[in-house]
Amino acid sequence: MENRIQRIKEALQGAHYKLTPQREVTVRVLLENERDHLSAEDVFLKVKDKYPEIGLATVYRTLELLSELKILDKINFGDGVSRYDLRKEGAKHFHHHLVCMECGAVEEIEEDLLEDVEKIVEKDYNFKVTDHRLTFHGICGDCQSKKE
Repeated sequence: MENRIQRIKEALQGAHYKLTPQREVTVRVLLENERDHLSAEDVFLKVKDKYPEIGLATVYRTLELLSELKILDKINFGDGVSRYDLRKEGAKHFHHHLVCMECGAVEEIEEDLLEDVEKIVEKDYNFKVTDHRLTFHGICGDCQSKKE
């Protein structure tokens, strides 16, 4: 975790920002809960446990800054709630998600499933793809088993 925090600190410094104590505690919460796809409110509540004097606006500003710097991705799974997902280090693109419409479980797909599609879009439409997001909505295996 310390290596990732150091790299995030370097990314902030490269954009002329500091890793303040408030930003650091926010980053630590995101790293500790990386698989949970936390909302801003979820992040705030977890940060407040560790840093009681922090305000919601500070957490929001930190999340937005980290999103602008492409350290975080802001995602929405169709439920009206923005969630935050740390971008995988060295990843060329955002990873994909499977969202269960029954229980709300979210599973990540690390492999890039759209490489061939990107090539077609770039060639046939003369469009330079810089990123993409793919979310599948359906019913997870556990929920399917419960129905049987």
